[in-house]
Amino acid sequence: MSDAVTLDQLRALVAVADAGSFSSAARRLRRVQSAVSTAMANLEAALGVPIWDRSKKVATLTDAGRAVLGAARRVLAEVDGLQRLTASMASGLETVVSLCLDAFFPLPALSALCAAFAQQFPEVELRLEHRVLSGVSERVLAGEATLGVVSSAGLLPGLEARSLASIRMLPVAAPGHPLAAIEGPIASAHFTREIQIVLSEAGGASSPADHGVLSPRTWRVGDLHTKRELCQAGLGWGNLPEHLVRDDLRAGKLVRIQPEAWGVDEHVLHLSAVYRSNSSLGPAHRWVTAQLGQLCAREAEPAAVSPRQPQRA
Repeated sequence: MSDAVTLDQLRALVAVADAGSFSSAARRLRRVQSAVSTAMANLEAALGVPIWDRSKKVATLTDAGRAVLGAARRVLAEVDGLQRLTASMASGLETVVSLCLDAFFPLPALSALCAAFAQQFPEVELRLEHRVLSGVSERVLAGEATLGVVSSAGLLPGLEARSLASIRMLPVAAPGHPLAAIEGPIASAHFTREIQIVLSEAGGASSPADHGVLSPRTWRVGDLHTKRELCQAGLGWGNLPEHLVRDDLRAGKLVRIQPEAWGVDEHVLHLSAVYRSNSSLGPAHRWVTAQLGQLCAREAEPAAVSPRQPQRA
């Protein structure tokens, strides 16, 4: 077998297979039939296998020909993808978007973003990762991520920021937790006996979220889903994003409590898109930033969730 296989021959092969005959393929390709026949003969010579069975009036693919046809389609698809990619790069489109997301970012919004991104930028690679609090800022500052979404608690100096949406935090506990049995505002003295589940950054005992700590007894976790599970299990209480616990509150798996020390909507986190000041954001990054704001705001839109008012026995 020689290496003289050309894209033109492969395109001619696909055209004949799709059109059903050499003559129909020639009309589709706007060539004379002899040119298509020559291309097929040269392809067979280059590959060293018979592709067409010409013993009948209309040539049909051999078993080897059907295998070659499948390979040809894959090669042409890759070539077409390469051409789209290079055309996009020439117009300024990035090859990769690396996005680091704060733990407070709503996951349904991320799923919607990825689905739309795949349609809008099929040739651009998307890299995703999650970090807690200032971990997002650190990844962007280090150049490990080109774009980040960080809460106000984790925003570090040295980054350009664009406001996206606000996340309302709700203090919650399991229905059987002692704090859930207290009607109305709960005095701070009641929290001294209860464990508070606190989100903390890796490697440290404290975090920027400690401004919301009321209980002297704390359990520290590295992600919101663990915090939520521990609260559901009645092992402690904690402040969680409304979008994360909305269904739990409706289902009665968690109830909202009301610390006397806090206002009704005292804890609101603001999410921002962040990037290095020396970054030049291309069309894919600009599109992602715009979509992040819309999707996050839609998912985090506050619902009517009132503090639990248990009935007295």
